[in-house]
Amino acid sequence: MKNDPIIEFKDFSFQYYAQAEPTLHNINLTIHKGEKILIAGASGSGKSTLGNCINGLIPFSMKGEIQGSLIVNGKETRDQSIFELSSTVGTVLQDPDGQFIGLSAGEDIAFALENECTPEGSMKEIVHKAAAIVGMDKLLSSAPQELSGGQKQRVSFAGVMVHDVDILLFDEPLASLDPLTGKTAIDLIDKIKNQYDKTVIIIEHRLEDVLYRDVDRIVVMSDGRIVADMTPDQIMSRSILPPLGIREPLYIGALRAAKVTITEDIHPGRLETLYIAKVKDRLKAWNAAQVTQPEENKRPPILEIEHLNFSYSRRRKIIKDVSMKIHQGEMVAIVGTNGAGKSTLAKLLCGFVKEDSGRILLDGKDMAGLSIKERSAYIGYVMQNPNQMICKPMIYDEIALGLRLRGVDEETIAARVDETMKICSLSPFRKWPISALSFGQKKRVTIASILVMNPKVIILDEPTAGQDYRRYTEIMEFLRSLNQLGVTIIMITHDMHLMLEYTTRAFVFSDGMMIKEGRPSEILSDIEISDRASLKVTSLYELAQKAGIEDGEGFVLSFIQRDKEVAL
Repeated sequence: MKNDPIIEFKDFSFQYYAQAEPTLHNINLTIHKGEKILIAGASGSGKSTLGNCINGLIPFSMKGEIQGSLIVNGKETRDQSIFELSSTVGTVLQDPDGQFIGLSAGEDIAFALENECTPEGSMKEIVHKAAAIVGMDKLLSSAPQELSGGQKQRVSFAGVMVHDVDILLFDEPLASLDPLTGKTAIDLIDKIKNQYDKTVIIIEHRLEDVLYRDVDRIVVMSDGRIVADMTPDQIMSRSILPPLGIREPLYIGALRAAKVTITEDIHPGRLETLYIAKVKDRLKAWNAAQVTQPEENKRPPILEIEHLNFSYSRRRKIIKDVSMKIHQGEMVAIVGTNGAGKSTLAKLLCGFVKEDSGRILLDGKDMAGLSIKERSAYIGYVMQNPNQMICKPMIYDEIALGLRLRGVDEETIAARVDETMKICSLSPFRKWPISALSFGQKKRVTIASILVMNPKVIILDEPTAGQDYRRYTEIMEFLRSLNQLGVTIIMITHDMHLMLEYTTRAFVFSDGMMIKEGRPSEILSDIEISDRASLKVTSLYELAQKAGIEDGEGFVLSFIQRDKEVAL
């Protein structure tokens, strides 16, 4: 028997004043008390707008025209203030840094209480209780810079728990977390939901990670409309997600590859609930028929790192005796927990910071004497957020900037920019302003601004962060095409799917050390290494284990190679 409704959309539409068309069309959705709902959809599908209607940012902060009805906790949202709604709906944003306000964890959790002039004694008691729920009661005096990404996320959780809200809304809570920390976050959400009888709404495009724990329903959005509202078993037994730009869990892809008929009665909604007895024979037969040949790169090294050490201060080493080789034309991943030293290694390669000891060789030559400018002629660095790199209003000028700073003549610049824009599929936008581009197109512009310099190596920090499956595929296929032209690509990433599908080798970092190097399929089938580096063993390996397939890594490799062949 269902509990009473706590959120009711009835023929609800919303149009921002600045837009010509509505963002949400005729939404009819009921969420009951105590439910856990996953809202999924590609970028621009309207899922975040739907969440902002629930928490009151729409219409009180983001203005627009509303039609229809939205009732939260028995009251029309239009008849409540954003303050009233905030005592019912607590929102956790995707970027913990963007939500951190206080000078310490305790101050941040207490922020709402201070605004309400809560007496100090009561405030301390409430803060300590909320912090204990999320396991942060021992770190209340810690400053933001002393906390990991996962700890900051926990502080955000506690900050919305101080009011004992009925509804918890999480907007892409996994976006900035490493895989294991993301898994812990989903565990924590599940614990809070069950232990404190909360209604939970998770807006996220990483379905597989959210479905690590049970959800009651998945609401799928496309073009501002709800196109599916089903249980996970119902969603996974239909081919609804890929055409809408949403990635299915990898284990579902493996079942489809093995020609398994996916129906609700095998409970495919979560790997943990999958009725393995009905599918294991087909999985074993498919696996036995595969012939895999691990790719080998016999080209010479382009980058050699020898016994590298680095520390920002004497107290703690960030990079500890790291040695590795990257070959010409490789596409490799650098993975590991937040704070493991991945980004610092990239800074060392680019010369932004200088190593304490050790050597970095490019084509066999020591780079120690090269300045940042000199290194940038060989090694390009693309930041995670393109808006942090772009400094010119027009696309052409942004791509030409590096050449102009080096005094290259305008005729040569025009030829090289034109060639680079063709490679990056930006030629139609030659005279466009940057402001007219989507996030993915801006990403291409930042890559083009590096590529025009003809670097031998491009380093990309989280190239697909926050991207839906369609844009992820677009960016990665573009990078694959650059790689096929001979550019060596190094990706720092938390995305295990990216690592599996696109790279031939990965380097695993933990606590400043490189603890493993090998095929991605090998690394993501190694439970010990995954735990040490805050990775997550792939669901393909877990599926193989459940099916009794002895060579789990071979099964993973077979599926990934098959997927690459299909894509090509």
